[in-house]
Formats: sequence, structure tokens, C-alpha cells
Amino acid sequence: MAVASADGTDDSGGSASSDAAGRAIATPATQTTAIEIPAIETRELRKQFGRIVALAGLTMTVRRGEVFGFLGPNGAGKTTAVKLLLGLSAPTTGAGRVLGAPLGDLDTRQRIGYLPELFRYQGWMTAREVLALHCELARLPRSSWPAGIDEALTLVGLADRSNDRVETFSKGMQQRLGLGVALLGRPELIVLDEPTSALDPVGRQDVRAIIGALRARGATVFLNSHLLTEVERVCDRVAIVDRGRVVAELRMAELVEEGGVRVLVTGLPAAGAIAGRFGPIRRDGEWLVVDSIADDKVPALVAELVAGGGAVHAVVPAHHTLEERFLSLLGAAPGAAQDAAPSENPEARP
Repeated sequence: MAVASADGTDDSGGSASSDAAGRAIATPATQTTAIEIPAIETRELRKQFGRIVALAGLTMTVRRGEVFGFLGPNGAGKTTAVKLLLGLSAPTTGAGRVLGAPLGDLDTRQRIGYLPELFRYQGWMTAREVLALHCELARLPRSSWPAGIDEALTLVGLADRSNDRVETFSKGMQQRLGLGVALLGRPELIVLDEPTSALDPVGRQDVRAIIGALRARGATVFLNSHLLTEVERVCDRVAIVDRGRVVAELRMAELVEEGGVRVLVTGLPAAGAIAGRFGPIRRDGEWLVVDSIADDKVPALVAELVAGGGAVHAVVPAHHTLEERFLSLLGAAPGAAQDAAPSENPEARP
């Protein structure tokens, strides 16, 4: 996973990589600890295939130890961005660093685990043989193979199928095996492209548990997925990409903080007017939703509804979903409804 990138030295004693326009991303000086260096940092990354712009200028930062969701509609440039981060393709312009090294740095490969969306292993190989092959490809010390393979098989729930041929595996089991490959060598950064797309609900729960364990040990997870409910459950932050640019970065906690309360009230035609004094309101079937109301104001809201003659049957917390925010942002973004899928296809060169 590599392309070459120019290195220099800055005035602070660190190094810097520069893009085609001469801009630079400085490498922190040697005394900077690894935890302070972002896992991923890009500045105006651009990829163009002839006249087709696959990535218009990606700028983002992924911190160490976080689970970061990378979201966008088909054709937004997500696959292209992943290829650039892994060194599978070279940027047209712009600059970036992964684990403190320039994009495509060869020595950084051993510190990255990758599960592509589309992959296939030889059907005649067993699960253990597939993992051993990838240990060799990753140049992991041979003495570490047995323990590393056993750990990966256990984590992804394939320990009892380790000696079975891949051709006997279901699609979901092959997905688990691919995840096991990505975890070999305990990588610092794990890039997952649609890791739960072929899994049943139990398998998705297992993947969430694995991602939680990776976070607990300090690894960084970069998650590219269309399943927004899954992203919402596991990610610390997300970047929403459209037409090759980041249109928003969100903390998952913000969706809860910006939430409100749902109230089921009957017998009070003026309920909306009363609730409107506490925040923006909207109807959701029989429920009255009050957005952005502070928790300590909820008792007063209920008291006023009751005093006005209403019968309050239920009061439950409400928060905006990631899907709601995703759709609202893309609906406001120029050209969001357009499908630019050909821009992610390197074969589609004019």
C-alpha cells in the first residue's frame, strides 16, 4: 500500500511533505509523542482521472484511538479516498499523512489493517492457511504467527472453523475471515470498508464488540459504511463527504446533546402552543416532540401541560438520528442528489 511522497525538514526539527502546489503538512518534532500525532491527516487531497474529478479536495483529521466514520452517498469519493490513504493510488494534488508518515510509506504498511468491501480468498485454503498467508505477506515475525492467528480466529468467531476450507463458508463467515485478516499483527490503524454488509444481526453485534475492543486497546478504526445505524452505535466522530469534500464533521455525542423530549399528551388542543415556549416543536404521529429542551426544563413542561388540562401519558428522551443529520446536510449540499458513481471508477477515463 504505497506511493512515494517528498520529505523535507521544517524549522522545528520535524519533517514535512509537500503537495504539488507547494503546501506542506509538517511532521511533529521528534519529541512529540505518538498519541499526539493524528492517525490520519489530509489537506486538500485531490484525485482526477482525465476530466473526471473523483476527489475534489479532502481535508480531515482523525485522532489516535477514536472510531471514525466516513460517510457519503455513492460517488462521493469515499473509495477513492481510502485508496489514497492506503497508498493504492497516488493523489493528483494535495498532501496527507497516515500514522505520522507520508501517504504510501512502505514501513507503515505493517501498522495498518485493511478490510476491503470486495475481496475473495482461495476456496481450497482453510481459514488458518489464509491467515498464515497474510502473516507472510505482512512480513510479521514467524514466531508470532500461531498466537496471532489464534487470536484473530477467536475475535471473529471462527476458532471452531479454523481448519475448514473457505469454499464451505457462508458470505457472512467469509466477511468474518476478512476482518480477521485485517486484525493480524495488532495494527494501530484498522480501515474497514462496509464490515457488516454481509452479516446477520448477531454478526453485526459481534463486529460492534470487536470495534469496542480495538478502541479499548488504543487502536484507531476508520469505518466506511452505508449502515448509518451501525455507525451511530460505534463511532466517536464522523465525517460526511459529498462530491469529494467534507461537508460536516460531527461528534456522536452532539446528536444526543442536541436532542429533546417526546411527549404523548391528549385532551389539550393547545399543547403545541404551551410546548412551543420551551423550544422548537414538531409532530411525530400522536407524539409532540420538543427539540433542544434542557433536561431541567422537562418537569416544568409537563407541569404546564397538566395545568392546562392535558393528560400526559408518556415522556421519553429524543435525539436526532445520524440518518436525519446525514439527509439534511446532503439535501443542503449542491449537487447532493446527483449520482457521481463513475468518478470512483479508475477505469472510467475519457
